[in-house]
Amino acid sequence: MSHRTAAIGLAAAPLAATAAWASPAMTRSRLLRTVGFPRLAGRGDRGHVALTFDDGPHPKGTPAVLEALARLDVTATFFFLSAQVRRFPEVAAAVRDAGHELAVHGDLHRNHLFRSPAAVRRDIRSAVEIIGAVGGEPPRWFRPPYGVLTTSSLSGAHDVGLTPVLWTAWGRDWTSGISARRVADTVARQLRPGGTILLHDSDVTAEASGTWRGTVGALDLIASEVEALGCRLGTLGRHFRPDT
Repeated sequence: MSHRTAAIGLAAAPLAATAAWASPAMTRSRLLRTVGFPRLAGRGDRGHVALTFDDGPHPKGTPAVLEALARLDVTATFFFLSAQVRRFPEVAAAVRDAGHELAVHGDLHRNHLFRSPAAVRRDIRSAVEIIGAVGGEPPRWFRPPYGVLTTSSLSGAHDVGLTPVLWTAWGRDWTSGISARRVADTVARQLRPGGTILLHDSDVTAEASGTWRGTVGALDLIASEVEALGCRLGTLGRHFRPDT
């Protein structure tokens, strides 16, 4: 099965379910995502956990994350803001060159609930063009700002061949003063085989500057938690292989 065929299959369920949602903001509910829409939530291969980062590239945070991942021999999926890619193209290229997967978080980090359908579609299309140019191939995955999917988010992503993926566990690593231990403990409480972890390699939408330092410090601890589950840690592309 081709990547594109697999992506269409993954995207079909959330698109069909859109009409059943009482509110797009409900996609931020972990229980609703993981029980009602497990693939949308990021549930994949039960022998694997997907590691994802939002809001980059960042001139300091992203290189620090790359260094930690190289030490752990782990690849991850980076959901870039194309506005950040325009500012730091060399950092985005470094992520690509290190063998990681580039994905779409949009152009600007604005809640789709408060944007017109046309603006949402323009945002997604622009991000795909810019991130695809850096990555050397069309991106496959899409995560909306704040995890809020609207009908426009879904249709805009579908129009450019993107599959929406949210998360099953996060570290709340945008919080001011958060420590590496707290990031890791927050992830561990929600961590299950086959899940998807959300972290941030950037502080552009965080409560304070430098929050990515807690993320970097937590990566060894998180990798140990994943290993204790008997799972491998890696990209969404590995997580959603056609044979899983």
